[in-house]
Amino acid sequence: MKTHYLSKAKALPLQIVLIVPFVIQIFAAVSLVGYLSFKNGQRAVNDLAGQLMDRSSDVVDEHLKSHLSIPQTLNQINADAIHRGILNVRDRQTLGKYFWDQMQAYDLTYIGIGLTTGEGLGAARYDGKTITIDDWTAKLPNNISTYATDNQGNRTQVNAKWTWNNFSESWYTQPMAAGKPIWAKIYTANFPTGPYITASASRPIYDSQNRLLGMIATDIHLLKLSDFLRSLDISKSGRVFLLERDGTLIASSGTEKPFVLVNQKIRRLQAINSSDPIIQNIARHLQTSGFGSITQDTDFQLEVQGKRHFVNVIPWRDKYGLDWLVVMSVPENTFMAQINANTQTTIALCLGALVVASVMGVFTSHWIVRPILRLNWASEAMASGNLNQTVKISGIRELNTLSNSFNYMAGQLHESFTALEKSKEELEERVEERTTELKNTLEELRRTQSQVIQSEKMSSLGQLVAGVAHEINNPVNFIHGNLDHIQEYTQNLLEFVQLYQQHNPNPIPEIEIAAEDMDLEFLQSDLPKLLSSMKVGTDRIRQIVLSLRNFSRIDEAEFKNVDIHEGIDSTLMILQHRLKAKPEQPEIEVIKDYGTVPPVECYAGQLNQVFMNILVNAIDALEENNTKRTYQEIKDNPSQIKIRTSVVNSMWLEVAIADNGVGISKEFQQRIFDPFFTTKPIGKGTGMGMSISYQIITEKHGGKLECFSTPGKGTEFIIQIPLRVRND
Repeated sequence: MKTHYLSKAKALPLQIVLIVPFVIQIFAAVSLVGYLSFKNGQRAVNDLAGQLMDRSSDVVDEHLKSHLSIPQTLNQINADAIHRGILNVRDRQTLGKYFWDQMQAYDLTYIGIGLTTGEGLGAARYDGKTITIDDWTAKLPNNISTYATDNQGNRTQVNAKWTWNNFSESWYTQPMAAGKPIWAKIYTANFPTGPYITASASRPIYDSQNRLLGMIATDIHLLKLSDFLRSLDISKSGRVFLLERDGTLIASSGTEKPFVLVNQKIRRLQAINSSDPIIQNIARHLQTSGFGSITQDTDFQLEVQGKRHFVNVIPWRDKYGLDWLVVMSVPENTFMAQINANTQTTIALCLGALVVASVMGVFTSHWIVRPILRLNWASEAMASGNLNQTVKISGIRELNTLSNSFNYMAGQLHESFTALEKSKEELEERVEERTTELKNTLEELRRTQSQVIQSEKMSSLGQLVAGVAHEINNPVNFIHGNLDHIQEYTQNLLEFVQLYQQHNPNPIPEIEIAAEDMDLEFLQSDLPKLLSSMKVGTDRIRQIVLSLRNFSRIDEAEFKNVDIHEGIDSTLMILQHRLKAKPEQPEIEVIKDYGTVPPVECYAGQLNQVFMNILVNAIDALEENNTKRTYQEIKDNPSQIKIRTSVVNSMWLEVAIADNGVGISKEFQQRIFDPFFTTKPIGKGTGMGMSISYQIITEKHGGKLECFSTPGKGTEFIIQIPLRVRND
C-alpha cells in the first residue's frame, strides 16, 4: 500500500500532462518560427543578391564578349582581304565604300587604316548617326578631308579639313610596337558633334609579300556600354560599372559619364572622384588593396550612406590585352524591407496563436479528462473482477464509442482473433499476387523506359544533326553561289590583263616590277584552278549537309512519301568514318543493289533509325571478325556489306542488309529481338537497338523484320513494309 501511494504521488495529473507540454511545444514552435523566419530572410537576401549579381554578371560578360569581339574580328577579315590582294589600299574610292558598307552593317564608331607612308582613310560615325569618310595625305597640316556621303556610300562634299598624323596616335604606335593585334589606349576627344570616347582595336596589315603596309583600327563608342549597363534589370539604387586597372572609369549604369569637360577638353574620370557616392565608396575600398591585385571574383559587403550594399568584383580579360574590372552593387534594403515586414507579421500571428491555443487547451483538457477518468474507474473495477460496469455517456462521440466497445470487449475478443487469423491468410495471398504483378510491371516499365530513352536519344540526335546541317547550309550556299560570280569576275580580269599585255607589250618599269613580284603568269594559270578546287569542295560540303538533313528528317513526324534510297545513302554517309580504311584494316566495301522502288509511305526518321541500328551491328560484326585476321587476309577476302532493295508482289518494299562478318548462332538468333539482349561486351550496347527496330517495323509500319545468319559466314536482315498505308 505504501508503494502504491508513492507511485501515485509521483505521477502527474492528466490535465497537467495535456496542457503543459502543449503550451511548451507551441511556445518553442513560435520562438523557432520567429528565429528561422529572420534567419531565412537574411539567407534569402544573400542568396537573392548573389543570384541577381551572378545573372547580371553573366549578361555583362556575354555582352562584352559579343560586343568587343566585333572590332577584332572585322580587323582580321579586312587585314586578310588586304593580304590576299582582295582590297587595294591605294584604291581610295573603293576602300572608302567598303568601309562605309561595314559601318552600315555594324554599330561601330570608326573603321580606318593608317599607312606607313603617313596616308590613310577611314569611315566614321562621330555623331552616332551620319557616316562620313576621312581621307588624308602625309603632307601636314590640314592634310585630312572629311566627306559627306550619300545613301550609296559615294562622297558628295567636303565637310571639314583638319590635321592628322598617324605616327602620333596610340592606335597606330601601340600595335606597331607590339607587332600583333591589340586594344590601344582608350581615346578621347571633344568634336563639334559631341564628346568622343572610344576603345580602338588595332592590328598590323601586310601585303601579299608580307611587307608591312600600316595599321588598321576599328573603334567602338564606350558611351554605348553605359547605355547597356543602364538597361540591366537591377535595383534603381544599385550600380554596375567598368574600371580600368588604374581605377579609371570606363562605363557605368548611373547618369554620370566616365569623363569631365575641363576647358572644352575631355578628361577621364577616376572612380574615386566620381560624384556618385556608391561608385566612389566602392572604388576607395578597392583602392586600399590595389585595383591590380584583384585576380578572381571577389564578394564583400560595404556600408554606403548608412545602407549595406552587396558588392561583386569580377576581372574581365580578352586575348587582345583588355584587362578590366566589372563591379556590381546591390543594396540590402531592396530586399529586406518586405522580408522584415513579413517576419514581424509572422511573429505576431504566432504569438496570437499561442495565447488562443493555450486557452483552448485548458478547456479541451478538462472536457476530455472527465470521461477518461470514468473509463479508468470502470476498468479498475473490471480488473478486480466486477464485470457489471457501465460508463455514462459523455459529450464526445469518440469516447462514447470507446465506452460501448469497452462494454462488449470480452464478447468480441474471440471473434476478433478468429477474424484476424483469417485476414492474415488472405493478406499473405494478396501480397504474393501483388508481388508477382509488381515484378511483371517493373520489367515492363524497365523495357518501356529504355525504349523511351533510346527514342529520345535518336530524337535529340536528329535535332542536333538537323540544326548543324541548317547552320552549315546557309554559309556554304552563300559561298557556293558566289563562286560562280567570282570565277566569272576573275576570268574577266584575267582576259583584261591578257588583252592589255597584247596591246601594250612594253609596259612601264613599275608595272613590270609589280608583275614579277606577284608572279603574274603563275597567278593567271593557278587562280582558275584554285577556284575550281573551291567549287569542288563546296559541292562536297553541300552533299554532306544534304545527307545529314535527309537522315535527321526532324520535321517528318507523320507518314510521308519518301525515297527509301535517300535514307539508306544518308545513313551510309553518316557512318562513312567507320567504313573508310584505317591503318589496321582496309575499307569496308558497300555493295548497293538498288531496284526500281517507288516512293514509300513511312515514318522516315524512325526507318532511318532502323537502318542505322542494322548497319552499326554489321560494322561491329565485321570489325570483330577483322581482329582475328591480318591486314593481308582482310585485303584478300575483304569485309563487305550488301544492300538490296526490291518490290515484292507489287505491295511490299523489301530491304535486305547482309554482311560477311562473324555471324550469329541459332540460339542467339531466336533472342535477337528480345529487349536488353546483346552479344556485345558490357558498355558497348544496351540490347535495345534491335528490339526498338523490330517494334518500329512491326508496330509502326505493319511490316516484318527477320534475321538469317550462319556462324562464321555472315548475317542478313530482311525488312518488309507495305508501300502504302492500308486503311482498315
